[in-house]
This record gives sequence, structure tokens and C-alpha cells, in this order.
Amino acid sequence: MDSNFDQTTQERAVLVGLNADCFTKEQTATEETLEELEALLETAGGFCTGKVLQNRHTPDSHSFIGEGKALEVKMLVEATASTMVIFDNELSPGNIRALEEIIGVTVLDRSALILDIFAQRAKTKEGRLQVELAQYKYLLPRLSGMGASLSRQGGGIGTRGPGETKLESDRRHIRERINRLEQELEQVRKVRGVQRERRMKNSVPVVAIVGYTNAGKSTLLNQLTGAGIPANNRLFDTLDTTSRLLTVSDNLDVILSDTVGFIAKLPHHLVNAFRATLEELEYADLLLHVIDASDPHREEHIQVVEKLIAKLAKPETPVLRCYNKADLVYPEDIPFGENVVAISAKQGKNMDGLLHAMEKALGHARHHVLVRLPYAMGGMVETLHDGAQVNSVEYTADGIEVDAVLDDILYGRLREYVTKEC
Repeated sequence: MDSNFDQTTQERAVLVGLNADCFTKEQTATEETLEELEALLETAGGFCTGKVLQNRHTPDSHSFIGEGKALEVKMLVEATASTMVIFDNELSPGNIRALEEIIGVTVLDRSALILDIFAQRAKTKEGRLQVELAQYKYLLPRLSGMGASLSRQGGGIGTRGPGETKLESDRRHIRERINRLEQELEQVRKVRGVQRERRMKNSVPVVAIVGYTNAGKSTLLNQLTGAGIPANNRLFDTLDTTSRLLTVSDNLDVILSDTVGFIAKLPHHLVNAFRATLEELEYADLLLHVIDASDPHREEHIQVVEKLIAKLAKPETPVLRCYNKADLVYPEDIPFGENVVAISAKQGKNMDGLLHAMEKALGHARHHVLVRLPYAMGGMVETLHDGAQVNSVEYTADGIEVDAVLDDILYGRLREYVTKEC
């Protein structure tokens, strides 16, 4: 967090997690997930005043952590002059209501905090639509009797997004809004589909950058393309997909797409609501999985990303593991193998190695050639425009001169007409 922030004007929050024997790994809270929750809170502009990790066999049906522990949290809130309590687990509306009555301040859960960050970070129309949709889907089952967190006026963590009048609307109005938002997003998807078809016609492969949040994806995109995306040390810093053209080699240009960072315990309704951004993965020719090599929880975070990749990408899509921040670890700490490369995006180290690995991982050789076609094969020019990267076409006395980048199949068909390999 920025040390220039004034802690007296920030939201001050006590963080609470429940580690229950009956919970799955995704449902439970640990010291590590509470650390990540603190980083999320800092990203939202808040300040952590204390952490409480409660162990129980099962959650309390009324107050989730049990009334005795809730009273302990209340004492900590009062002692630290905190303004809210944020849980690392998902809470039911009844849990939130009961906890707010006992503790006396606003109670949020992890999903509400993530949604708040999404609301702050989304910049494009598409990003804002996605955030609003996710917020309404989160609010819908929680409308009946939510306490202080819905009645508070003014700004602050957990209150950004749909305004006061919307929150007071009935379920029917919210459902209608959800339907309208989904229709608008469908239009966005259609536009993106047309753009994608155009790219495929021009034979430009798409490389989607994925990775755990804060792994250095935006820094890498900036380093490779000079895209000028803010690359701050904050979780979820990129919400809107940014695409840039990248020349990988003389024979290969690609569209490089940055995506929202993945995170453990990302609620399923957020993944669904952000489908329009994440569907880039479904159409990508290559996934560049950026990994923070210095992350102490590296292997767990790799698994989180791979699980989401399996859900969102085509099964046969190649994945290039890109170990970033390699300058912060010993060389032996980075595994060797096929489709693995070590870089430092911030220092610009081994970018050539990464480009070479990307070209290799895309799997099909590409040939930059000059082709002279007889006029009787004029129809082939359209085929080349549809299936190759055509740089120029010239009609001469000797035939049709085409400067193009071909894949193996087209190269095989036209080999006898190739006059020069560039």
C-alpha cells in the first residue's frame, strides 16, 4: 500500500476468517488467505487494523463464527476504532445481519470487497457493464433484510456501484436490470466476435496473457508493446482487456491480449459475469501464463490459474509458462522444460527468449515469401487474403506478385510459385 495514504481518513477494517473442518479448501480461511485479503483491502483503499482466524468444526448457523468470538471481534473493532469487519469467507444475508447486530459496524464478505475493487478499476463501457452485472447478481439473493451495508449512505468500501435508489428497488426491477445488462454484454460479444473473425482472416494469431493477480502481466505487455497500461503493485489492477499488435519475428505478428488477474476463491458468479472479458481465452491460439517466480505460494497460485484455464480455454490450446521476476530468485528455483521461459518484465530481461518461445509454442512454421502467380490463378489472391498475412499484391507483365506470410499448408500448395524466401 502507498505509504502516503493517511490512515485516519481510510476505512479501517478488522479482517476475520473461519477455518472449519467441514469446509472445502476454497471455502476455508487460512493465514495465507487472510494475507491476500489484506492486500485486497489495501487495493480498495482501506487499512487493516487486526486479523482474527477462528477454528471450528462447523460454522455457527446464526453468527457464523459463534457469538463469543463475534463479541471478541466487537472489542477489537472498538479498541482499534475500526469502521468495518471483512470476512474472508462467503456470508449469507442472515449471517451478515446477525454479525452487524452483535458487532455494531458494517460487515462485508470477500465477494463484496472484490466487487468494490472491480467497481473502482473498470474503465471501459464493457468493464463497467460487467461489474454492474456482477454486483446485481451478488445483491439479488441478499436483498431481504440486509443491514447496515445496504442502508449506509455516502462513499466507502462496499458502497460503490449501484446507487441508493437501485438498492431499494424490488427483486423484479433487479432481475429486469440483469436481463438488460446481459443483452448489452451479448452485443459487446458480437462486436468482439466480428473483430476476432477479421483477425482470423488476416491470419494474425491471438496470444492471451493470463496469470494470478499481481504476477506482472501488464508490466510484460508494456515491456513488449509499449502499451502504456498502468502497471502498479496492486491486485486486480487490470480489469479491461487490452489488445496490442506485437511483431514476434520477421515472419510472425500476433495480437497480444492482457486479461484480468485470477485469484483464489474467486466467486463463481464473478467468473460468469466476466465471461465477455475472459472469453478471449476461448479463442486464443496461445496462452501466456505469467507466474511470479518469487511468490512464496507460487505452486498454489499456478493451480488456481490452471483450473480456470481448463474451464475457459479450448482443451488443445498450448500454454507457455512464463516465470516472471526471475531476477529475484536463484536459477535453480525455476523449472526447465518444454514451453517454459524465465524473464524479468520489469528489467526487460530475456524478451528475445520469450519471443522465440512464443513462436515455437504457436507450433506452425510460417514462411515469408514472394510468390508469382499466373493470371489463370487469380482466384488464389482471395484465398491468400483470407488465409495468410498479405503484405502487398502487384499485377505485372509476368504475373501477380504477392508478398505474403504463409502457413505450412499454403506454403506447400504454392511452393512451385515462390520466387524468393525473405
